[in-house]
Amino acid sequence: MPKTLEPTAEHAPVAAFAPLDARVFRASQLTRGPWHPQQQHAGPPIALVSHALEAAAQPHGLLHMARLTANLLRPVPIADIEVRVQEDYVGRNAGHFSAVALADGKELIRATALFQREGEVDIPQGLPGHPLPKAPKTPADSPVQRFPFAHGEIGYPDLVESRIAAGRMFEGPSAVWFRLSYPLVQGQKPSPYQRVAVAADSGNGISAILDLSTHVFVNSDLTINLLRRQVGEWICLDARTHLSSHGGGLAESALYDEVGLIGRATQSLFVRKRE
Repeated sequence: MPKTLEPTAEHAPVAAFAPLDARVFRASQLTRGPWHPQQQHAGPPIALVSHALEAAAQPHGLLHMARLTANLLRPVPIADIEVRVQEDYVGRNAGHFSAVALADGKELIRATALFQREGEVDIPQGLPGHPLPKAPKTPADSPVQRFPFAHGEIGYPDLVESRIAAGRMFEGPSAVWFRLSYPLVQGQKPSPYQRVAVAADSGNGISAILDLSTHVFVNSDLTINLLRRQVGEWICLDARTHLSSHGGGLAESALYDEVGLIGRATQSLFVRKRE
């Protein structure tokens, strides 16, 4: 097992990850998720993969991440995480990249991403569905609410500030604003895409319609599609969960910044009753 890391009073976490070299990052307790005290919430390590993918695409002038798909192969420990990136194909206006995140030699996340070249395009007035919709409320009009799995230990609820724009968290369809309270990578300003990734994996949680004490509804993937880059520090998930009677489900989130719609995120769910 990889060595887990505990904070001390002298070494309180200052970011989700501390870079050890160009490819290896040490996770802090700010990444702790709700399922196990030594396992990360999937949002921060997916954002770390995005960080590495963006660095690979940037030299080609491909600055817009149009899609990120992360396959979650194993629980991600709070440990040293290595991220390896591969350039699959780069054309004039688009490039495909893949990445893998590992700990102790074991693959944890496999991801693919599509990056596009940005350019100004004059959009005609009066197109159907335009102007794009906005979130139900602004962050300023949304009350602060911590995640219900915050129980005194440092973790994901401390990494992000959360505010309710509609509904009730973990009680059905809801809209929640997220803002990073700490950097993703120590000493670096998080990119818009990293801010989105940290939040987007929470869609199935904030829109839960089953009781966590009686049912398991775990996602093993996350796909984010973005029509433009996020503006500002806030990202809103307007999320809902759909279930079948055959052990499957789908969580989908409309993604917003303070300007309006920026894209969507989906998660495939495995559902079962607890024994």
